[in-house]
Amino acid sequence: MRLQLTNQKRAAFTLLEVVISMALMAIILISAYACFDAGIRGKKMIEPRVEIFQNARVAMALITADLRDACPLSKDFDFLGMHRTLGGMPADNLDFATHNFTPTGERQADFCETSYYLNEDPTNGTFTLFRRRNPTIAPDPLSGGSQEEIATGLLGAEFEYFDGFDWYDTWGDLKGKKQTSNKDQPNMSGMPAAVRITLWFDSNPLAKSAPGETRTNPPMTFQTVARLMLAESSQQSSSGDSSSNGFADQSSQGMPPGGMSQ
Repeated sequence: MRLQLTNQKRAAFTLLEVVISMALMAIILISAYACFDAGIRGKKMIEPRVEIFQNARVAMALITADLRDACPLSKDFDFLGMHRTLGGMPADNLDFATHNFTPTGERQADFCETSYYLNEDPTNGTFTLFRRRNPTIAPDPLSGGSQEEIATGLLGAEFEYFDGFDWYDTWGDLKGKKQTSNKDQPNMSGMPAAVRITLWFDSNPLAKSAPGETRTNPPMTFQTVARLMLAESSQQSSSGDSSSNGFADQSSQGMPPGGMSQ
């Protein structure tokens, strides 16, 4: 019996097998963690950009819809566009009236005084795009009404104006237009034929940066051209020229077709 017990074989793992198993398990766990971490990083990078695209789409749609139904603002000026900079980035202002408005109260029509402007957020150095709307005819057409937040996380906004032949950074500067316009009878007043809208958004809004600090990531740029559908009648009364002539050949005049591009 003693000899029989000595010669009996017992099943067990050797030290080499245990080491190999632990090494394989470690490789599998490290690979799984790397895939999981890559997925989390991708989600963190994509989610803010999806929100940026959504903000840009909404802002472009609102501005374009208001501009397409734009009409003269007051008897003193029909359309105002002011070029300015904040922190080295364009932060233009836009003032006009539009018929893109649904009356909600008494003594209201589809006429609405509208303004677009930027305000800086001191906490992160970005801008917020606001829209002012006043459906009543006020003594001062550039004030009053209510304001609403359109988009956040902007780094700048620029509006350019087309009179049928030239693009301008501002609209309403009669002296400057008269000196630089290639048109024989430039529409010194009235409304532009089209407005080119350019918005810059922070491509990495989650990264915290102090005010005045240089951003390393390039901004995301969105641009579209909005044609003013009611500008033709306004320009006919002010200069005797139809704005549709300027759109006969957009490619030769340097005017891109409508649509948002990044």
